[in-house]
Amino acid sequence: MTVPKEYIPHEVEPKWKSSWDMSMYHFDWKDNTRPQYIIDTPPPYPTGNFHIGNSLNWCYIDFVARYKRMCGYNVMFPQGWDCHGLPTEVKVEEIHGITKNEVPREQFRQMCRDLTLGNIEKMRATLMNLGFSVDWSNEFVTMEPEYYSKTQRSFRKMYDMGRVYQSEHPVNWCPRCETAIAFAEVEYEARDTKLNFLNFDKLKIATTRPELLAACVAVAINPDDERYNAHVGSNVKVPLFGHEVPVIGDMQVDPSFGTGVVMICTFGDKQDVRWWVEHQLPLRKAIDKNGRMTAIAGKYEGMSIPECKAAIIEDLKAQGHLYEQKTLDQNVGMCWRCDTPIEILSERQWFVKIDTDAVAKAADEIKWLPEYMKVRLDNWISTMEWDWCISRQRIFATPIPVWYCKDCGEVMVAKEEWMPIDPTRQQPPEACRCGCTGFEPEEDVLDTWMDSSITVLNVTGWLSDHEMRLPAQLRPQGHDIIRTWAFYSILRSMALAGKRPWDSILINGMVLGEDGHKMSKSLGNVISPEEVIKEYSADAFRQWAAVGGSVGSDVMFRWKDVVAASRFFTKVWSIYRFSMSHLEDYEHKEVDASELEVVDRWLLSHLNRLIVTVTDSMEAYQFDEAFKAIRGFSWEILADNYLELIKSRLYGEDGAGRQAAKYTLYVTMDTLVRLLAPFAPFFAEEMFSYLGKGSIHVQSWPKAREDLIDEESEKSGEFIKDVASAVRRYKSEKGMALNASLAKIELYSVSLDVADLTGVTNSPVEVIPGKPDFEHVPVNVKPNMGKIGPRFRGQAKAIIDALLEENPKKIADEISGGRISLSVNGEIIELEPEFVDVEKEVVSAGRSVDVLDVSGMPVVIVR
Repeated sequence: MTVPKEYIPHEVEPKWKSSWDMSMYHFDWKDNTRPQYIIDTPPPYPTGNFHIGNSLNWCYIDFVARYKRMCGYNVMFPQGWDCHGLPTEVKVEEIHGITKNEVPREQFRQMCRDLTLGNIEKMRATLMNLGFSVDWSNEFVTMEPEYYSKTQRSFRKMYDMGRVYQSEHPVNWCPRCETAIAFAEVEYEARDTKLNFLNFDKLKIATTRPELLAACVAVAINPDDERYNAHVGSNVKVPLFGHEVPVIGDMQVDPSFGTGVVMICTFGDKQDVRWWVEHQLPLRKAIDKNGRMTAIAGKYEGMSIPECKAAIIEDLKAQGHLYEQKTLDQNVGMCWRCDTPIEILSERQWFVKIDTDAVAKAADEIKWLPEYMKVRLDNWISTMEWDWCISRQRIFATPIPVWYCKDCGEVMVAKEEWMPIDPTRQQPPEACRCGCTGFEPEEDVLDTWMDSSITVLNVTGWLSDHEMRLPAQLRPQGHDIIRTWAFYSILRSMALAGKRPWDSILINGMVLGEDGHKMSKSLGNVISPEEVIKEYSADAFRQWAAVGGSVGSDVMFRWKDVVAASRFFTKVWSIYRFSMSHLEDYEHKEVDASELEVVDRWLLSHLNRLIVTVTDSMEAYQFDEAFKAIRGFSWEILADNYLELIKSRLYGEDGAGRQAAKYTLYVTMDTLVRLLAPFAPFFAEEMFSYLGKGSIHVQSWPKAREDLIDEESEKSGEFIKDVASAVRRYKSEKGMALNASLAKIELYSVSLDVADLTGVTNSPVEVIPGKPDFEHVPVNVKPNMGKIGPRFRGQAKAIIDALLEENPKKIADEISGGRISLSVNGEIIELEPEFVDVEKEVVSAGRSVDVLDVSGMPVVIVR
């Protein structure tokens, strides 16, 4: 079988993609003989674009999955799709030119489903193009009844535990998305705002939110503040609106901020909520769900929040209430989906009760990779004050399985056996306890994190015909969703199964553009994986992912790294093709180390060290270190040195030497293809197709042979390699062809087989015991004109001529004596040694030679 001269990825990759039997990647639920390795794969949102950040994460996952399979694990690398959510609703409205309320609810849901299914197909194609070893037999789609019935059943189970409840409570609200959001979905943005100083009846206050004056329910001061504490217990009138509010004392008020007097509104921020609860204050709703002012805002009713703010400031100025404004830096809470400032509204919503102790305990049992990423979860847990709001005022999401009795108003939660169910389309199959059979459906839907927070339960067999296999072994995810997906998954696993969800969590960073900024369309620095595949190859993209950075850190995409990756594959293919040209009829059988030459043992020692290094790096998820080790070995040790050293044996007639070289080449190629398989599945498969039978991806991971790791062999082989390199440099400096023959090369005081050195230098090599006897014979006198001229001026030429006529040996002897005497025109002139240089020729046994220093050892070149 002839190996093609060039490796053409755009022919090879489609060939293997279409011919692979993907069942070789299936998890065997019935197999208990192999250790399991279940990966809780992130289900991406089906936008239709499997972007470069997804692709980086999936590369990491695939490196692990392929490696673990080769190590004998029963691996599950499932693929899920997290379908529900606002972005799909917005896209459907845009495509069809409608709003969600202009068509029947079910028709709108179907439009969302159709768009999502099409997007999933596009993203599946990218997954296949990148060579990911996905277990498609365990694919899940959160919008399908098979999956969301589990979400609904988890709701019922946690409701029965008292962990899910409904309550009127302040919640974060996005006026743009028109829905409640959880605290984990709030991003903070630094902005400049104005701190407004107001004459507030008898007091002076400072506020950044004058638009909330209508919602003011109290004024607070620090009771230790002697400026104001006499006012505690009194009432003050709210400017513009005239209603009276109490003045209360609270130690949380900072006397140094603003005027030291704070107005409490329902609700300006989380601190307002704390005071509202602690002091049992009334509720005044000044902002509605659409971000408009309510009736209690009086003449400002119906205005947007920015409109109301501007109008109230003008009126405060006009009536003399506003007496100063200062610029203030402020962190503003924003909706993570649409970047709209959030409001805190009091609404009746569904919540999950958070047990931070259980989450923290489970997090301590999980191995974090890298370890420092756990701090992000710890910090988030320490700031938790409110329970998780799980209801959303949208359409395309898992329905909350609840009805309300029309007669008595009692909440009826669907039984598990009724699920999946949509209460807006189906009535409960039994009457309320009061006997009524009429119900109002719950129209709110569940937060999409309620779906994705049970992915680990789903893939490990929860509520299925399979044996439950929790915990999974690995959760790979980005650091940006630690406080959402990681936190919620741990919470739900502990609540529903009483176990940690995974043994380890692997955190990846973000992908940066070549400009060093996070990729975004607005910056024009976005690169898609498909672009890289088209220009170079999937394997080149995967190599960039492996080498580009360490797990947990952000990774910069640079085209030059992809170019370097492509060149590496070209180099390895050249190595491979050369090797296979000598292995065409080779029948592999084990060879004892004693039958190998020095450089064979040198290479195999390095090869087995490479196996240890790569294996250790893969176990530690240090993919960059693993691939850099493979690349260094392939390029520097194998290509640049070993192949050059053994060519004479491969092309010669020495039967034993040739067999030893072929054995070493075969073992090296077989090992190299296995080490490359997790990183470059297409390239490795093409290599293996000429080397073995079946797919490389069902072969085992190479095991290091400790008996072949030998420091002496490495030391000896390194010396031969260094001698060969030194001789190549010598020939180059002398202007000789690299294959030119030298009279002889002599090595002293070494015990080596120099056959390979003879071959690579194309020169006889002799090993001589003892040390070489060198004589440095003076052959030429070189006057130092730069010193003689300035010192002797008019006599300089005569002195130089006299030096050139002298015997070089005599001058050399006088230099060693510290003084040179010359007869110049009958006059004795004395010179210091630095006025003259003497060239010497090295002579060994009466021959003129050159001496090279190789690792402190003399290498004699006989000319």
